[in-house]
Amino acid sequence: MQDPIALYYWPTPNGWKISIALEEMGLPYTVNLIDISAGDQFAAEFLTISPNNRMPAITDPDGPDGKPVSLFESGAILQYLARKTGQFYGETERQRLVVEQWLMWQMGGPGPMAGQAHHFLKYAPEPIPYAKDRYRAEVARLYGVLDRQLAQNQYVAGDSFTIADMAIWPWASLWEGQEQSLDDKPHMARWLDQLWARPGIIAGRSLEAARRGDRSDSRAQEVIFGKDPAGQ
Repeated sequence: MQDPIALYYWPTPNGWKISIALEEMGLPYTVNLIDISAGDQFAAEFLTISPNNRMPAITDPDGPDGKPVSLFESGAILQYLARKTGQFYGETERQRLVVEQWLMWQMGGPGPMAGQAHHFLKYAPEPIPYAKDRYRAEVARLYGVLDRQLAQNQYVAGDSFTIADMAIWPWASLWEGQEQSLDDKPHMARWLDQLWARPGIIAGRSLEAARRGDRSDSRAQEVIFGKDPAGQ
């Protein structure tokens, strides 16, 4: 068995991408908690691993040529792990191109836009109606794109579960907190539930879940915390 990968992590959507990938790929790993509310991401030792002061990051003792390697940025980590294991990246170059375009779509679209929606809808010290409306509407547009893609495909990049799904699902699973509706997005709703049934998704999403202190997602309450949305 290979030496475990060191995962630098906090339970957020970006962190879940990598904990899910490690679970789905069956890779051994250890967890180094980076408490972003306490400023752990600004520690000098973490800066050597993640120059942008953001988690997630990994250190793989068995990197290319058998030498250790550290990586930051969730999309780059997903690509690396998929290439390392030969899993969840498509079997042909044409399939890989489809996976990569949807991975990049997540990195440039739903990730930052949903992040801004969360900030202005839930955390901004003062309400800014323009910002709330702007990011709520853009997330709705992006989820419309996702729903139309899933109307034609079982998974985001085709008939197989890939790192594109791993990247998109963590943010999309928080649709309630982004003040979105699935009533007009049946294909996205089907896909969300389909992925919630995967043991790797549940294990990755559950990692240190209690530290998040967020019970606003009713599906996570049901699956992870064993209670209904009312907390019963």
